[in-house]
Amino acid sequence: MNLKLRSIKKILIANRGEIAIRIIRAARELGIGTVAIYSEPDKYALHVRMADECMSLKFQDMEPYLDIDQIIDIAKQVDADAIHPGYGFLSENAAFAQAVENAGINYIGPSHQAIALMGDKVAAKKLAASAGVPIIPGFLVDTDDTVAIANRIEKEIGFPVLIKARAGGGGRGMRLVSDPTLLADSLAMAHREAQDAFRDGQLFIEKYIVRPRHIEIQILADEKGNTIHLFERECSIQRRHQKVVEEAPSIILTDELRSEMGECAVNLARACNYKNAGTIEFVLDEQMQFFFLEMNTRLQVEHPVTELICGVDLVKLQIKIAEGHTLPITQKSLKIHGHAIELRVYAEDPANGFLPDIGKLQKLRFPDGPGIRVDSGYEEGMEIPVEYDPLIAKLICHGATRPDAIARMHRAINEFRIEGVQNTLQFGRFVMEDPDFRKGKF
Repeated sequence: MNLKLRSIKKILIANRGEIAIRIIRAARELGIGTVAIYSEPDKYALHVRMADECMSLKFQDMEPYLDIDQIIDIAKQVDADAIHPGYGFLSENAAFAQAVENAGINYIGPSHQAIALMGDKVAAKKLAASAGVPIIPGFLVDTDDTVAIANRIEKEIGFPVLIKARAGGGGRGMRLVSDPTLLADSLAMAHREAQDAFRDGQLFIEKYIVRPRHIEIQILADEKGNTIHLFERECSIQRRHQKVVEEAPSIILTDELRSEMGECAVNLARACNYKNAGTIEFVLDEQMQFFFLEMNTRLQVEHPVTELICGVDLVKLQIKIAEGHTLPITQKSLKIHGHAIELRVYAEDPANGFLPDIGKLQKLRFPDGPGIRVDSGYEEGMEIPVEYDPLIAKLICHGATRPDAIARMHRAINEFRIEGVQNTLQFGRFVMEDPDFRKGKF
């Protein structure tokens, strides 16, 4: 296959915060110009000051970072020849990817067809099954008859079950139901939440895996059909279905199981003609059986732990793939080097149900030293805005072994200084000191 290379000169970053900064840094090292966009609350944000150019987003009928037409108009104004969506916002929006493609701009991510296919959880499960990937038993909710739904659950999969939004993720539209008498209310709440979050209230129900492990496989694929996996990340420490602590590799996987899950992830990526970076998420039960959960057709928040154990720059590789380059690494060349752990440091109060906090970062001091990386969109004196995700920073620590990485994380947490807002550092310390976590029992 002889594909023409498409050199990228300027990237518009359709995002904000730490991920926008992460993309700016990768692009700068490649000699590529960057354009930041910003809403009114982000006027003085760090990503705006770091980019080569910046353009303001006008609030119209929707959240500005979701305004496809406005973002593409800005890209044309500044002559950006590529757009990177980051994560969140429009990063898994097939209509956005298609609009970018239709505008003749290089979309740094998968095709809109792959995004649409894998974003439909029911279609994705069907494709996974056809590719030989184990799936969790479940079905699409196609009736308002709660009694009929309950009877089907009892007959086909049994309680407890998980209600999920067909069109989205991140815990929105999701309800765990163990008691059949609570099914009707749970369906109604999940429907409303899914409709509000994704403009699609359709739901599906699947068997709830008791005491699951959340294991995800990072994949990369170029336009020439080369597809590889970069091992796994363990993301079992969560709150409200949102990840809080992630690590790589998983302490529980054998080499054989790691290889089997990686092969399944690669097969599924090939089945949907995937290109660029993506993640196949699995749940692992107590019998060490794994089941396909979903595919994230974008860069993950927790990508740094994979970068540290594999010695790669995933954002640079995303850009190179979008330019048409062949992957510079092969499956055989990849090895796991040490252990990495990421703690998401949020402006949230763990003692008050992890409710978000807002205010001025009166003091912000990042830890430093060997094996420590901090990805953040903030500096001391900046405000945590009420409009957006309250992530202050991602603290990532790498060590030769898992105990080394935990010890380094514990040291880094003790050096980290945040004043002015409630935050999750103390919760992170609690996790690192927990005997079960240290033993890998989540």
